[in-house]
Amino acid sequence: MSKLPDLDPAAGAHSRLVARHLQTKIRAAGGWLPFDRWMDEALYAPGLGYYAAGSAKLAEGGRHPSGDFVTAPELTPLFAQTLARQVAEVLAACGGMEVLEFGAGTGALAAGLLAALDELGVPARYRIVEVSADLRERQRTRLAVHGGRVEWLDALPASFVGCVVANEVLDAMPVRLFHWTDAGLLERGVALQGDEGFAWQDRAAPADLVQAVEARMPPLPGYVSEINPQGEAFVRGMGAWLQAGAALLIDYGFSRAEYYHPQRMEGTLMCHLRHVAHADPLVAVGVQDITAHVDFTAMAEAAVAGGLEVLGYASQAGFLMNAGLMELLSRVDPADVAAYAQAVAPVQKLLSPAEMGELFKVLAVGRGLDRPLSGFGRGDRSHTL
Repeated sequence: MSKLPDLDPAAGAHSRLVARHLQTKIRAAGGWLPFDRWMDEALYAPGLGYYAAGSAKLAEGGRHPSGDFVTAPELTPLFAQTLARQVAEVLAACGGMEVLEFGAGTGALAAGLLAALDELGVPARYRIVEVSADLRERQRTRLAVHGGRVEWLDALPASFVGCVVANEVLDAMPVRLFHWTDAGLLERGVALQGDEGFAWQDRAAPADLVQAVEARMPPLPGYVSEINPQGEAFVRGMGAWLQAGAALLIDYGFSRAEYYHPQRMEGTLMCHLRHVAHADPLVAVGVQDITAHVDFTAMAEAAVAGGLEVLGYASQAGFLMNAGLMELLSRVDPADVAAYAQAVAPVQKLLSPAEMGELFKVLAVGRGLDRPLSGFGRGDRSHTL
């Protein structure tokens, strides 16, 4: 595991506060918390959790030394410009004029989409659902130029016609951990270790977890992985309010056959602290991100269970190429060597199979569209879900 960076005094003090909060929760639960509850508290406890407390979480353009990770919209404006083409297509197909973004981060994607949609002659209205008060304020500042065209929602809409965007949202939803043993399936949770520490502890898995895991993979003693019931409920629930249009779900992950591959014995749980990726969520609590890769088969099944259709599934590279990224890049003058190099480098990161191009996928689900989506014109992998 990579050596973790030292916490500054403020981050260390905050982490100790979160640790005491988690210790209280564990004691109140009888000495053990299932991991999804632990992850929920570590990330979202009001005023304390990583996403609920004020801290620099996202690096903007890779220039923020205290950020923990960089997302595609911060890498290059070409990401939002390309995505806007697909969004505009969805809006035209469903007759809507609204975009709804979940987890808008720094507001970079929203700003880029609004500008690009304007260039395309699509004056869409923009709605944001953001659980982090800190990030919501950053978004308000960044998007203030758009005035009342941008609105923040405190709850899901009762009815929506348009395009939903969720970039790196599903991976941050709390997951349940399981551990196959010779004696059967166990659920992994967190217990106290000493006065201030935390430790993994496995207990017999309840029937609902056993049923869910057995439907996804055969018993394989020693295998540890996760499922994301909250993410599945989120996608399934879209069927109740997405009346027409599409949801574009962009995240890192795999189809089920890849996700629960026998060689992936330790699951996909990952943490990010000051640009260092590691796999221990029991340290630096409250000041590091905790994520798990997405089982896109589970998300597609959830969408269908909610009454939606699977409209496409592709690698991020394939989707962006189909949606016109290279045509947008061609507008940069190669004679301006410095500008061209600055534009090309992040695009290579978005497209490279060794970086984000293959690990990240795009799943589109929705209803009421009368035409296929161009982002999946070539290389649609829906048949692998």
